[in-house]
Amino acid sequence: MFSERYEYNSSKPYRQYDFYSEGPNGKIRKVVLYRFLRRMDRIDYYNLGFGDYDEGKKQVSDLSVSDNKDRDKILVTVAMTAVEFTSYYKGCKIVFEGSTPARTRLYQMGIAKHYGRINELFDIQGLTDQDGWKPFRIGDNYIAFLASRK
Repeated sequence: MFSERYEYNSSKPYRQYDFYSEGPNGKIRKVVLYRFLRRMDRIDYYNLGFGDYDEGKKQVSDLSVSDNKDRDKILVTVAMTAVEFTSYYKGCKIVFEGSTPARTRLYQMGIAKHYGRINELFDIQGLTDQDGWKPFRIGDNYIAFLASRK
């Protein structure tokens, strides 16, 4: 689907994915977590959480700024975990948003940049204050996203 990404490890039941970002600030552990939210209309909803693993606190921080100059490679890696996750959790929907408005905008730009390839595998919706959930359109602004495997 995408060319440059990091190799990652997953743990059964395929809800956590770990990889390392490598760049000028060193090797930084990244963690992607899929957390069950609820079941509605016979569809399971999961939240996609992502961030740097803080060894001292033994937790994931979604507010860290590692600035390892590999943003696109990281976003592609996170997207590939969604491909694997949805191969195990068929029919689910994944909800995600940035921990800040700037990060949500970053995710939106990443979706727009790779939309042709993403759209081959996923239906993407965006959440707006005015219209609720609607199909993702390049150029529109969203506050959260919903992905479901085609």
